[in-house]
Amino acid sequence: MLTLLELLQSNAGLTGAELADQLDTDVRTIRRYITHLRDLGIPVQAERGRYGGYRLARGYRMPPLVLTNDEALAVVLGLLAAERLGMGTTVLAGAGARAKIERVLPDSLREPLAAMRETLSFTANAVIAQAPESGVLLALAWASRTRTTVGIRYQSWRQDQTERDIDPYGVVFHTGRWYLVGHDHLRDDLRTFRIDRIASVTPRTKAFIIPDGFDPVAHLTSTLTQGPYRWQVEVTIHCPLDEIARRLPNTAVTLTAQPTGVLMQARAERLDGMAHLLASLEWPFTIHHPDELRPALKNLAAQLTASAERTLPQ
Repeated sequence: MLTLLELLQSNAGLTGAELADQLDTDVRTIRRYITHLRDLGIPVQAERGRYGGYRLARGYRMPPLVLTNDEALAVVLGLLAAERLGMGTTVLAGAGARAKIERVLPDSLREPLAAMRETLSFTANAVIAQAPESGVLLALAWASRTRTTVGIRYQSWRQDQTERDIDPYGVVFHTGRWYLVGHDHLRDDLRTFRIDRIASVTPRTKAFIIPDGFDPVAHLTSTLTQGPYRWQVEVTIHCPLDEIARRLPNTAVTLTAQPTGVLMQARAERLDGMAHLLASLEWPFTIHHPDELRPALKNLAAQLTASAERTLPQ
C-alpha cells in the first residue's frame, strides 16, 4: 500500500494494469489496496476512459513526516552508522530509506541533515559486510521471538547445501556479519550459522523452549574464539580484570581473574602477532605456554632495540 501511495504521488493517471505490473501483483489486489487507502482518508480518484486511471485528488499532498530535530537526526545518524558498521541488509536499502525520509521532511530539517550526512567523518574504517536477505533475517527474528522452529536451506563454507530444522535462540550481529544461534535438530546440538548463507526459511508448527540463562552473544563469542588456530596461548597478565577487559575484546580472548592477575587464553595462527599484542599492553605478564612465544617476544624486542639505536647518517 505504501509503495502504491508513492506511485500515485509521483504519477497521475496510472491504470490498474500499470499499477499491478509495477507492484508485481494483479488488478484485483490493486483495487483492494485503493479501497484501503480510501478508508484511511486518502482521496484516490478513479477516472474512466482511454486516458483514465487512478490518481490522487488534485491539490492533495501527504503531510510532511512529523519529526523533531532530535528525532530526525537520530534516524539519519542511525542509518549512517548501520551502513558504516555493515549492519544494513543492503547499501541500496539504506540509501533508499534516507532518500525517502529526506524527501518528505520540510526544508528547515532536510538541508541541515543533508549537511550532516555530507560532512560527517569516521575515525574507524567501514566494515565490509556480508548482507543477509531481508526476508530471511526478519523470519528468523520472528521465529526467535515466538519460539517457533524453522526449516532452513543452508550452504556451508565448503559449498555443501543442507536442509535442517533449527530452534532459533537468537540473532547476533558481529563485526559485519549476522549470525543465527540455536539448536540444530540435524546434529542434535547447539550450532552457529551465518545468516547470509541461509537461502530460505520455512516456518514449522513446533514450539521450543530456550534453556534458562542461555546467552546467544556469549555462545557466539566463545565459539569464534575457539576457531581452528595453530597455537593455544595462555598468559597471566598482572593487572586488574576490568582494566585489561577494556583493552582486549572478549571476541578475541578469554579472561579469567586469578589471585596473581588475569589469565588470558587465546588462539593464534601466528605468534609474532601475539607478541605484538602483549608488547602493546602496559602491564607485566608471565607466559605459561607455548614456549615458542618467548623467542617471538625476544625477536620483537631486538627489532625495537635496533630501531631505537638507529640514527641518520651524518
